[in-house]
Amino acid sequence: MSAEPTSLTSENPVRRSGSAPAGPSLRERKKARTRRTIRTEAFRLFRQQGYSQTTVEQIAEAADVSPATFFRYFPSKEQVVLADDLDPIMIERFAEQPAELSVLEALRRTMLDTFESLENEQFEFERERAALVRTVPELRGVLAQELDRNVDMISAMFARRLGRDPGDFEVRALAGALIGAAQAVIMEREDPFDPEIITRVLNFLSSGMRL
Repeated sequence: MSAEPTSLTSENPVRRSGSAPAGPSLRERKKARTRRTIRTEAFRLFRQQGYSQTTVEQIAEAADVSPATFFRYFPSKEQVVLADDLDPIMIERFAEQPAELSVLEALRRTMLDTFESLENEQFEFERERAALVRTVPELRGVLAQELDRNVDMISAMFARRLGRDPGDFEVRALAGALIGAAQAVIMEREDPFDPEIITRVLNFLSSGMRL
């Protein structure tokens, strides 16, 4: 995205309570490093020779792991792109938003805070990931399954905040509308993380999607 997201940190700081949690173990750090290396090498190959021309075996060789190890971290080549590492961060930050906010305003602050907190390298990775989803036919074909998972995730986030059941019609309808709007933005815009676009989408949903 060309414009940096507007920071909401000063008006909505992440609240922490209690003692700091223990850091990841050595084993967890090694696993995270291996996963990051696989993904970094995969995206390098995608840039060099194209997504379709890149095989799992080539990615594994570039990352200095076996194909079997690759599949322990990613179930398919598509998931190297589609897996969203920001999901757990979003879930945590959404739960920390002030109770008086509506679910959509809480989500807006969560999204803008999350994108603002990314290092430049992470932010560019997310842009590149979105560009691949938008331009690679094989990924667009798999995206429907990922969108179903996202509806489940957003429904659970909303339901927990509202004290409702994730399966409630209104909860899932709002989650589905949000994911549908997000898909439209990702597929049509080169800068899907533009804070103005994020705010526009959520305002549109808040207004009852009036045209």
